[in-house]
Amino acid sequence: MVKIVLRERESVQEAVRRFRKLVERTGLKRELRRRERYEKPSAIKRKAKIRAIRKTKATAMSATK
Repeated sequence: MVKIVLRERESVQEAVRRFRKLVERTGLKRELRRRERYEKPSAIKRKAKIRAIRKTKATAMSATK
């Protein structure tokens, strides 16, 4: 849970800006988007495998240059 305490003489706009930065840093927004829909475990594994293949291709391409 993300909490902020208003500072003395802090405007609402500044507090909202601080709150947004805090949410972004904690990864809460990314987590909420990930949980919007259910994803089967097999789909998660497949995506991870594809990501790993792309990563190895990218590192192999950068090593040859």
